Amino acid sequence: MLAKRSGHKYGNRKVITADGTKFDSLAELNRWGHLKMLQRAGHISELRRQVVFEMVPSVKFAGAGRARPAIRYIADFVYLEKGTEVIEDVKGVETPEFKIKRHLMKALLGREVRVIK
Repeated sequence: MLAKRSGHKYGNRKVITADGTKFDSLAELNRWGHLKMLQRAGHISELRRQVVFEMVPSVKFAGAGRARPAIRYIADFVYLEKGTEVIEDVKGVETPEFKIKRHLMKALLGREVRVIK
């Protein structure tokens, strides 16, 4: 008999703030607060959350009943710092899927993803 694993696979827990905003982890919530402070101080601007980047469009293979969905990367945060766009992802653990998507963001779109631990 297999024992049930308690908690989440990578130890993170989703967090919902008093105003109903959802974050994937406490670290992500803390980073959001820090970025909001930097924006108020004028160090960054145009701060956004959960920004979607389409890396590969949807495709339909011959003989398939339906198209395969597009491959997307959803950034935790995107903002401007000294006029340059910054794409950030808060990670406790860099999963194989994240590593591939980060690689594709650079190779296909020419955009660097900054990892915050």
